[in-house]
Amino acid sequence: MSNTYDILVIGAGPGGYVAAIRAAQLGFKTAVIDREHLGGICLNWGCIPTKALLRSAEIYHYMQHASDYGLSAEKVGFDTAAIVKRSRGVSTRLNGGVGMLLKKNKVDVIWGEAVIETGAKGNEPGKVTVKETSRAPAPKGALAAGSYSAKHIIVATGARPRAIPGIEPDKKQIWTYYEAMVPEAMPKSLLVMGSGAIGIEFASFYRTMGAEVTVIELLPQILPVEDAEIAGLARKRFEKQGIKILTGAKVTKVEKAANSVTATIETTDGKTQQLTAEKLISAVGVVGNIENLGLDKVGVTIERGIVVTDGLGKTNVPGIYAIGDVAGPPMLAHKAEHEGVLCVETIKGLHTHAMDKAKIPGCTYCQPQIASVGLTEAKAKEQGFAVKVGRFPFAGNGKAIALGEPDGLVKTVFDAKTGQLLGAHMIGAEVTELIQGYVVAMNLETTEEDLMHTVFPHPTLSEMMHESVLDAYGKVIHS
Repeated sequence: MSNTYDILVIGAGPGGYVAAIRAAQLGFKTAVIDREHLGGICLNWGCIPTKALLRSAEIYHYMQHASDYGLSAEKVGFDTAAIVKRSRGVSTRLNGGVGMLLKKNKVDVIWGEAVIETGAKGNEPGKVTVKETSRAPAPKGALAAGSYSAKHIIVATGARPRAIPGIEPDKKQIWTYYEAMVPEAMPKSLLVMGSGAIGIEFASFYRTMGAEVTVIELLPQILPVEDAEIAGLARKRFEKQGIKILTGAKVTKVEKAANSVTATIETTDGKTQQLTAEKLISAVGVVGNIENLGLDKVGVTIERGIVVTDGLGKTNVPGIYAIGDVAGPPMLAHKAEHEGVLCVETIKGLHTHAMDKAKIPGCTYCQPQIASVGLTEAKAKEQGFAVKVGRFPFAGNGKAIALGEPDGLVKTVFDAKTGQLLGAHMIGAEVTELIQGYVVAMNLETTEEDLMHTVFPHPTLSEMMHESVLDAYGKVIHS
């Protein structure tokens, strides 16, 4: 078999394997290179297994509150090992699914660590050396390490947890999301450093399972990328559940003992305190995997740890592209997948345009769920928009009350002059599924009039999306 391809994709995460499949569909001879696991962090150690853990916590929560639904459940408990086993099983199943998809689309899998030697020069393809790896055994049918070449090389190597100097994870007392996903036993107490999606999801999971949880956030607001009103409601719900939250605070020092960790915490007013817990989860963001790929050697421009692209994947070096986390925020699997498709369709010469990052939804799968797309109310005002804001509470929705989920809010932000939907923000049951309705609307440049004249089914949670729009224009019915 020839070692020359049309497209070589480095990294088999969501961006990489989707790019490879789309490339094969477009007729390119394609291979994907990976060193550890098909499906990347998202499928194996991120998005998917955390949702499995959170689902177990959700069921456990409902069992504890069975009487609220006219039911009875006695001696409710859990088996930590079984919860983890289920989560890992979900990942294993999907990992195999990615392998089947690649095989079905005739995408070769090359197993090892890739180093780019050259980009494409004239009619000469770029070259990649793949070294053997000891990180994980190669999947069945994978090609061995060696020298490969391709006209187009796509870097899709994802990201890893950011480490704070002096507070580096040790896999024992200080965890990243890797260790937090596979606890040998449920800790009785936990500190979570960082209140983004990763930190809040783990805080929610462990609190539901009975741990005493404290979240420490450097900024004045938890969930910093979310609308301030939604984040405020979330904080109230979390604190009601017993999660302690410190904002405007940072961990300055960590001391480890045999079975505990003590963090020194400094607040913006200069005060300090010490908190001790069994474990500390470091959830202060991620950094792109750009090292040891040869990018610097071949002259690819990198700024602040991010590969610079033209918005369609192209770097400054001919024949080399970058997508997903290494190409910058938002560092989300669905963003990476879409970038992968855009990249290979651009290579094919199809009509493409750069992704509008303002229309990429974000979801946090805590209890309650949080979802958003577009501008927050504050950001819209900062950008000079005169806004109309609509709100509708879950307490006014029949389906929410029937579900026993009357706490939540749907918020919409419109341009007062044009009726353009600028942003949508939600907190409550199943909002991670509801948000896509607003995403579609924004991509279709829907106005408030279009949304007002859309018929939403009854009884559903989606009716609140309609009512929020009506509220922005003084026409709300059920509030």
